[in-house]
Amino acid sequence: MIYKGSCLCGEVTFEIEGDFDNFYLCHCERCRKDTGSAHAANLFSSTAKLKWLSGQDKTKTFNFRLEGHIKSFCTNCGAALPNIQMDGRLLVVPAGCMDSDINIKPQGHIFYASKANWDTDLEKAPKFQKLPNG
Repeated sequence: MIYKGSCLCGEVTFEIEGDFDNFYLCHCERCRKDTGSAHAANLFSSTAKLKWLSGQDKTKTFNFRLEGHIKSFCTNCGAALPNIQMDGRLLVVPAGCMDSDINIKPQGHIFYASKANWDTDLEKAPKFQKLPNG
């Protein structure tokens, strides 16, 4: 399988060849901070290969306190991008940067005990097709 992805501004594009092993929604404080959301949504693969098509020179990787919380992003728009961790053994791909449909669904919530206090019953919140008036 070959998947395509990009950053928000389109300067960075890439392909992933292979399959994803796992798809987790992480609620840890670090993932919440670096996404600005309730959780990160990351795909993981120990066999897929990442190929940069454009803009690799516009990517930066941040390793929080060298503790293994790693985030790659576009230096132009700030969008999250794939990175390779664990001495090249693990490809981590933010699901939101994928342009292709992916054939794996989230397999679970991790670090759920760390979730934000407002992260409850979100599926019950009203749903709008666009920004609501008022």
